[in-house]
Amino acid sequence: MERIGGDVETREIVVTQDDMDRLRRLIEARRVYARDLPHLQDLEEELERATVLPTQRIPKDVVTMHSRVRVQDLRTGESLEYEIVFPREASFSENKISILAPIATALLGYRAGAVVEWVVPGGRRKLRIEAVESPCAAAA
Repeated sequence: MERIGGDVETREIVVTQDDMDRLRRLIEARRVYARDLPHLQDLEEELERATVLPTQRIPKDVVTMHSRVRVQDLRTGESLEYEIVFPREASFSENKISILAPIATALLGYRAGAVVEWVVPGGRRKLRIEAVESPCAAAA
């Protein structure tokens, strides 16, 4: 996943300590699967630039693992809703997307109102995060 666009590359992302620990373990466990390597590398790059906070200090409008996120595709105007989950929990029919999917990796750590833009095999995607329902309980 290549990020593009002005300040999108330099915006700070925030990750809970629990998510960081579990995601690092996921990366290590899945390195044996060649098909996952590009996605693991993208996730690892995102985690390298993340600010890590205790769960109770994460604002409730930050996308974390198990957040439900409503985004608007800025090209089509379509609103989409996803829950960001670990690979074994992914379910297309329930709109639960794996953190290894480019869209989930791109959204992780951003707050409601942020615009996320990245390059995917089908072209560029640019989404605005409209709302986040987070399992974290801290005030924004």
